[in-house]
Amino acid sequence: MQRIRLRYTKRGRLRFTSHRDFQRAFERALRRAEVPMAYSAGFTPHPKVSYANAAPTGTGSEAEYLEIALTAQRDPDELRELLNESLPDGLDITDAVEARTSGLADRLTGSIWELRLDGVTVEEAEKAVSAFLAAETVEVERRTKNGMRTFDAREAVADLRAARPPADRSQDGPCAILRLVVRHFTPAVRPDDVLSGLRAVADLAPPVPVAVTRLAQGLFDEETGTVTDPLAPDREAVTAAPSKAAGLTAAKTPTGAGSA
Repeated sequence: MQRIRLRYTKRGRLRFTSHRDFQRAFERALRRAEVPMAYSAGFTPHPKVSYANAAPTGTGSEAEYLEIALTAQRDPDELRELLNESLPDGLDITDAVEARTSGLADRLTGSIWELRLDGVTVEEAEKAVSAFLAAETVEVERRTKNGMRTFDAREAVADLRAARPPADRSQDGPCAILRLVVRHFTPAVRPDDVLSGLRAVADLAPPVPVAVTRLAQGLFDEETGTVTDPLAPDREAVTAAPSKAAGLTAAKTPTGAGSA
């Protein structure tokens, strides 16, 4: 059995697809691409696909991850191209690597988000961010399947800052961009929780819905305050394997072998 790890996106209007919608689209793409999937046992076998920490419905993402199990060997890059031919635009596989290490989900301990606040000046956003970061706790409420729950949105936030939108982005009126780095705690703190916290501590309430995009997720680095690529260990293991094999071959070759 071969395991392949994939990074995919949710762009444009596809950010409104639910996780269940994506599952259907992805499994349909697997069938169309004739991927030799491994299946679970039991009365209703399912393709072995492991989804990790999916973004909430309504948010865009450049860094979603999943893992599939195959019954035959496939080249990860060729598999990525085949799947992209069968997926709708906006759901794009951007990276594929053979799984050579364990615990992909364990390496998803932080996320970097971008929040676009149309109708809010950078000065207003900076004032709200300062108030949020200065607070020891910022309690917010969120409805869960078990009812309303109150929790601290401040503790999970490793970094939060306001900036002006890039010059190449069109805009009408004031606009501020928030860059949020959040640790994956339990309960998970989402961008909308941070927005609720900004409203609570600074009365910041954007007049239009906020466009939210996950830019990255991976292992949170306490020293740099950012996240690292969760697929890097697998790429490094793949690169190291041929070098190790070449070294073993050289060690087994007798001195002078091949000479006349």
